[in-house]
Amino acid sequence: MKKKVSVIGAGFVGTMTAQRIVEKNLADVVLFDIVEGLPQGKALDIMQSAPVEGFDSHVSGSNNFAETGHSDLVVFTAGFARTPGMTREELAMKNGGIVKSVLETIVKHAPDCIIIMVTNPLDVMTHLAWKVSGFPAHRVMGMGGILDTSRYRAFLAEELRVSAGSIETMVLGSHGDTMVPVDTHTTAGGIPVSRLVARERLDAIIERTKNGGAEIVNLLKSGSAWHAPSASVVAMVQAILDDSRKIFPVSAYLTGQYGLRDVHIGVPVKLGASGIEEIYEIALSDEELEALRRSAEAVSKTFENLKIL
Repeated sequence: MKKKVSVIGAGFVGTMTAQRIVEKNLADVVLFDIVEGLPQGKALDIMQSAPVEGFDSHVSGSNNFAETGHSDLVVFTAGFARTPGMTREELAMKNGGIVKSVLETIVKHAPDCIIIMVTNPLDVMTHLAWKVSGFPAHRVMGMGGILDTSRYRAFLAEELRVSAGSIETMVLGSHGDTMVPVDTHTTAGGIPVSRLVARERLDAIIERTKNGGAEIVNLLKSGSAWHAPSASVVAMVQAILDDSRKIFPVSAYLTGQYGLRDVHIGVPVKLGASGIEEIYEIALSDEELEALRRSAEAVSKTFENLKIL
């Protein structure tokens, strides 16, 4: 019997996530949205590509929360997209109510699911989802670190004119302006990138990574990224459904790791069938550790100001 994934939100990210999941034959998918006809139409379009793409997984669209019942995984993409000039604090106020009201209903129908949050501001919404669901921390996580790491790898590969697969790195911290690209763990073919890229250029690439989402928002004028975000979340979905125990940077609940508590923030974790199976504390420079702690403080402050619970 195939696994079941419910994708909440039939916007660009949600639809692309559903498409990638079924094209990889990872699970059957329910694409949920409150807009009548929207998820049904998009799901039908995806299903009609099955004979060409050669997948057997099923995708359906629904406006009925009950259709998400017995989901193994729930991917939450619903909410407002960031617009040019909008702060993440402003976005938190707009999306917090959506996350709370929808998840309160979803968890009644899928009480044993694992939740992956994609809605921004990512770490704040992940912490909210954990609070609202009442689930154990290992079953609620956020996607941001994989996306930020992918952007950083892409920019470094472009700079060095090498395959992106040659770049090994990890971006920790909040999915936002306070993210922490970890220089001490960044290599190209095993060679420290700091030996290959001048400090000034590396700093510029890090700054571009931090503003990776905003750069796309400003170019599009309306809407935000969806190709890289959907690829990133599906990497998490696959690791969990396949029980592959891959290590990814994921927004996870900390209980003292890195000197941080009661906050969701991007750190290296092992993903498997039960969700987050282990959180790793890697060696960081003093500057990187301080940056990670500042990032966590910013997330905690935004959550406290949310005052939604």
